[in-house]
Amino acid sequence: MLLQWRKALWLLGLTVVPAVCAQAAVSEFRLDNGMKILVKPDHRAPVVISQVWYRVGSSYEYGGITGISHVLEHMMFKGTEAHAPGEFSRIIAANGGEENAFTSRDYTAYYQELERSRLEVSFKLEADRMRNLLLLPEEFAKEVEVVMEERRLRTEDKPRSLTYEQFNAAAFIASPYQHPVIGWMDDLKNLNVEDLRRWYARWYAPNNATLVIVGDVDPQEVFELAREHFGPLEPSKLNGPKPRREPQQAGLRRVTVKAPAELPYLVMGYKTPTLSTAAQDWEPYALEVLAGVLDGGDSARFTKHLVREQQIAASVDADYGLYSRLDNLFVIDATPAPGHSVAEVEAAIAAQLARLKTEPVSEAELARIKAQVVAGKVYEQDSISYQATLIGVLETTGLGWQRKDEYVERIRAVTAEQVQQVAQKYFLDEGLTIAELQPLPINGARRGPVGDAEAVAANGVSQ
Repeated sequence: MLLQWRKALWLLGLTVVPAVCAQAAVSEFRLDNGMKILVKPDHRAPVVISQVWYRVGSSYEYGGITGISHVLEHMMFKGTEAHAPGEFSRIIAANGGEENAFTSRDYTAYYQELERSRLEVSFKLEADRMRNLLLLPEEFAKEVEVVMEERRLRTEDKPRSLTYEQFNAAAFIASPYQHPVIGWMDDLKNLNVEDLRRWYARWYAPNNATLVIVGDVDPQEVFELAREHFGPLEPSKLNGPKPRREPQQAGLRRVTVKAPAELPYLVMGYKTPTLSTAAQDWEPYALEVLAGVLDGGDSARFTKHLVREQQIAASVDADYGLYSRLDNLFVIDATPAPGHSVAEVEAAIAAQLARLKTEPVSEAELARIKAQVVAGKVYEQDSISYQATLIGVLETTGLGWQRKDEYVERIRAVTAEQVQQVAQKYFLDEGLTIAELQPLPINGARRGPVGDAEAVAANGVSQ
């Protein structure tokens, strides 16, 4: 989610979709047991997406149990007293639906997309597994092995992912964002089913969950259906996670990763606030625009200057995510072009960042970036899945779903001076961490170039 989500928005250009797609208001309900229900009608097609969001992810974990949230996500498909292992997925498929789940730093979510008349099927199944998982030891033993193999394939055998994981671990020393979502291997090896039972009992409860429904539905009918199935569930006694605030960084940090790989790789990250943590709420939007200036399509500065003109980099990406529970990073990653070194690319990136500090972005460039963002936001609403996911992310990270409609207005309000100010404030060595992948020889057959997705695998995992 680190690069792909935002980059997809910038690259969509001026695509236009029907104006009726996202104008319906969100209806909010709350059950007596504390469960929140958010419903957004979208009547363009007779389908509905149902998502259950839990306020727990890898940033809630601590040393010794990292990866437990993701393992529990896997176990949510492994049986209750009413449904045998694997039956959940079989029932959804038999009803013509699609389903999956994902774990991230700040949340774990489960979703089904179904024909509108089948929504109750989803509610019955989700309500059952919210409080009634069996967590069988034999199923746990099999599934934790699956997760460890997933870690080997997605991280340990992927040089860019391995580099990115080490980069995060160096950038954060107190923040729980230092831990990979999938967990450290030794923690996974020593995890046991009792750990999982305690984690499940604490966090998987209606008063720690949000039900998000988007599609061809009537909000009041959805509420009544949800009350029938989720209303009887007992809440848990919740104690939120400790703050675990990151201390002020005192200087530049460097990490070198040596692993078999075809190409060198560079990751740079500057400490930045998010919408949840910023003292001035315009700063995250200015950082979002700044990311677009650097990496908002083929005419953006990184591609124009470093890739096409100087031909010093094969690729350069910039990413900033404003929807996080804790302070995060403005991340730049790059692959040198043949014949050029990581040091040359790093110097060229630094020159572009220095220019942002000394020269305000032109009004024409700023207008182009804003137009891309607005067009991307319009296009997003064509997907009921995206609409639901945005609501879920905002609600679960503590920002509130009401902020979903302010993005375009706040982006339009960003000035060139504000873009310059955040560059000057946050692009400092005191908040910078740099990781370099130094390739070792690959034994045997050559491997293909590693894609950008692998560089960000540590940020979120799905089943």
